[in-house]
Amino acid sequence: MARARRQASHENHERWLVSYADFITLLFAFFVVMFATSQTDKAKASQVSDAVKDALENGGVRAMVHEILGGTVDDKGQGNAMMHGPGGETKVKSPDPKPLPPPEVAELLPSMKYLSGELQSEIKSGKIEMRLEPRGLVVSLKQAAFFPSAGDAVDPASYPSLQKVAAVLRDLPNPVRLEGHTDSVPIHTARFRNNWELSAARSIAMLNVLTDRFQLSAERFSVAGYADTAPVASNDTEENRARNRRVDIVILNQLAKVPDSGPTLAAAPSAPKK
Repeated sequence: MARARRQASHENHERWLVSYADFITLLFAFFVVMFATSQTDKAKASQVSDAVKDALENGGVRAMVHEILGGTVDDKGQGNAMMHGPGGETKVKSPDPKPLPPPEVAELLPSMKYLSGELQSEIKSGKIEMRLEPRGLVVSLKQAAFFPSAGDAVDPASYPSLQKVAAVLRDLPNPVRLEGHTDSVPIHTARFRNNWELSAARSIAMLNVLTDRFQLSAERFSVAGYADTAPVASNDTEENRARNRRVDIVILNQLAKVPDSGPTLAAAPSAPKK
């Protein structure tokens, strides 16, 4: 009879990496402790220590070594984490993703109530309208009270009203979008070739006033020009066209990643023009 040959078992020549990685980890931890004890700033030392601890517990060197040797790391830090399905098949166990923290969103209804009181005279006179939409709080500045006809220079007489709005914006973390709108009457001047340029220029002019004069951070703002494509009223009468000529200061809910001019949920009343 032929003698059965023994199949030589495969020897893992890379096992030294585990011991080497443990040694490097301990050496690194030793230097971190030495560094932390030599720092006079205890807060920074604590931050460094916590960061190293998090790196060692959540992946770090050990996970890299196990990845080289094969397999994955389970929730206890062990390599080759596998689980078996009902049919006997082997599946790789993947770690559960960490939930993202909820976005910081300020409740806008109290801000709307506060602004309604502060801007009571402007709302009654029709200079400002406010409404709460799904995307956020809209403070609508009418062109006749804030801009000259066919121009983009903010009237200095409107600064007291804008200061009240800026005070609320300063206390809120929400991003702000400035949207310029016109009526449907075409415009063509030496400065503006069409309503698109006029609406965008008014948004930028309002941005400059809020950031330069009232010292609000420009990083919170975005600007847009809609021309006559997003009216709040039909353009069949002069009164409605006056309502459409506006710059909207939209205090956004941070959940609204791509805001648009959606339907109105509630509106602050304004007096009809005489």
